[in-house]
Amino acid sequence: MKCNYCDRPANIETGKQVYPHRRDLWHLRFMVCWPCGARVGMRGNQPLGLLAKRETREARIEAHRSFDYLWKDNGATRGQAYAWLAKQLGLSKSRCHIGEFDEEQCRRVVEVCREWQRQRRRAIADRMG
Repeated sequence: MKCNYCDRPANIETGKQVYPHRRDLWHLRFMVCWPCGARVGMRGNQPLGLLAKRETREARIEAHRSFDYLWKDNGATRGQAYAWLAKQLGLSKSRCHIGEFDEEQCRRVVEVCREWQRQRRRAIADRMG
């Protein structure tokens, strides 16, 4: 895999190599571009998205934090939640994957999820009178 930032080869590394100070991550695998510092987690031999530098990784974490609440805590399946998110973002479901989003797309995920939460709270308050 080539790095989507610097076009250099990325390597599969262990969590021990990437995060030596985080023993809880040592058993995991990561795709890493050492020259520019971009990385992404892996499941088996598959990267979980595109390589990302720190700012993008942090934006993706925040996007997942907002998005995962929709389906984990509110009775939707992950697939249903991604279908909803794709519609909100004007994407096809096959192109809607937070692990492939840039920082601006992640900010948009947070915005639409927060708006959904506001509308849900309003609807609950209205029902309660």
